[in-house]
Amino acid sequence: MANMDMSVVKPVRPRDAASLVVVDATGAEPRILMGRRHAKMKFIPDAFVFPGGKLDAGDLLAQPATMLAGVDHFGTPAKAQGLAMAAVRETFEETGLLLTKAGDVGGNAGKGWEPFQTRGMAPDLGALKGLARAITPRQSPIRFHARFFMTTAEKLTGTLKGSGELEELDWYPLSAALKLPVIDVTEFVLHEVRGIFVSGVRRAQVPLYSYRNNKPVVRG
Repeated sequence: MANMDMSVVKPVRPRDAASLVVVDATGAEPRILMGRRHAKMKFIPDAFVFPGGKLDAGDLLAQPATMLAGVDHFGTPAKAQGLAMAAVRETFEETGLLLTKAGDVGGNAGKGWEPFQTRGMAPDLGALKGLARAITPRQSPIRFHARFFMTTAEKLTGTLKGSGELEELDWYPLSAALKLPVIDVTEFVLHEVRGIFVSGVRRAQVPLYSYRNNKPVVRG
């Protein structure tokens, strides 16, 4: 069989995904909530990541307790809200922590939202800030368009307990987090956190981390 020219293979369309970067800024050094992905996972196995996952249909139907603001760069208002809802849902599933207030997620929310309905709680999207977004390289067989939201630890409730999806789940000092086995996107986001909480510098707009000719490019 002749070798296939990968330069002409149609790229996989990126799937929408969202992550929540939770920062504990109460100590001398910020601590970040992170965990390690299973070795058997198809996408970035063994890498340390923030809680998060892909956008589900129910995330677009579920209703928040407070509204999202200031993230127009994450898509249409409906898409941005759905991504924020996904970040909150995935964080609860992976860590046991809730970013919620009293509210009703609605009867159409579907799978994954039952624990919120049972508690009479809905996501507190007003506590979120847009931090960054990233798109996986065109050459990757698994691609995501990820949006990174940020909040602070005191806004979450519950007891930290992993679901098993993320191992070694813990609060890592920022300097230690930067030494963990992370992919380039995660490292970039950690540096954005450092800029805000250590250097006191925040970008005028949320940056996009992407790739051109398989090399990282930052816009924004």
